Amino acid sequence: MAIYHTRSKRKPTGGLHKDYVAKRNHQVGREFTKTLIGEKKVRIIRGRGGNTCIALRQDNKVNVSDEKGKTKIETIENVVENKANPQFVRTGIVTKGAVVKTKAGKVKITSRPGQDGMLNGIIVK
Repeated sequence: MAIYHTRSKRKPTGGLHKDYVAKRNHQVGREFTKTLIGEKKVRIIRGRGGNTCIALRQDNKVNVSDEKGKTKIETIENVVENKANPQFVRTGIVTKGAVVKTKAGKVKITSRPGQDGMLNGIIVK
């Protein structure tokens, strides 16, 4: 079943709004991209007006920045913490704000992998 971004069917009083238009294609949403750890895989999504969005399906590399501003690429070992959902740790799903383990230490993801198409992060002390 499709996801639609439309007005609520309920009024603030609890009554029902009457439908005056049918569902439109520009109101269609999508499930969030569950980015996993593995060889890099991306999905190109067509947006409105022919624009494109790169969704990261899998990746095992992260761009790590330290407090001095130096950036290097590290390999992800596993997901340590994810405040979005505790089950994402068990299933290995990486989202913004997730903490992953690398050889450089724990890294907090600062990018949105389902929207940006890459994993960027900062070292957590």
